[in-house]
Amino acid sequence: MKYSILIQWSEIDQVYVVSLPEWGQHAHTHGETYEEAVQNAQEVLEDLIYGYTEIGKPLPEPRMLQAA
Repeated sequence: MKYSILIQWSEIDQVYVVSLPEWGQHAHTHGETYEEAVQNAQEVLEDLIYGYTEIGKPLPEPRMLQAA
């Protein structure tokens, strides 16, 4: 699946904050390094997909970049 991962630096928290936009406003994680943030995002994404599949909930549609 091709889902979006948004990574932003938080000056206040001094960590990279990760959002998974297709999964709603509460799908977040973080990491002290960019690499850790990506790894944590992948783990959360895998958990979300697994959880949705286990309860039979449809997965959200991935957002795709539209060509100009």
